[in-house]
Amino acid sequence: QVQLVESGGDMVQPGGSLRLSCAASGFTFSNYDMSWVRQAPGKGPEWVSTITPGGSATHYADSVKGRFTISRDNAKNTLYLQMNSLKDEDTALYLCARGSWSWDCWGQGTQVTVSS
Repeated sequence: QVQLVESGGDMVQPGGSLRLSCAASGFTFSNYDMSWVRQAPGKGPEWVSTITPGGSATHYADSVKGRFTISRDNAKNTLYLQMNSLKDEDTALYLCARGSWSWDCWGQGTQVTVSS
């Protein structure tokens, strides 16, 4: 069965950095686009970033462009999100998901809270 497990979320001050990880199992990780999405309190899901199977192309939401970097290590079946210059509005549950444009499986998420 497909399993995605996020980790790395924490409480940080504005301007701080975090690196999120998503460990994947139960499928051929290197064959799939992978994405990060987030959901803030009282808000619907928001797409954050997508990376192609080999990591050669990446895409970002305007709200995070220039601050976040998506990457993957196919040998480790792991997806990453490096988050720099964090803002209050980045506070959300961050989830990794298989696919792009639409997603067929999700992790449980890891909480990122940005607060002074």
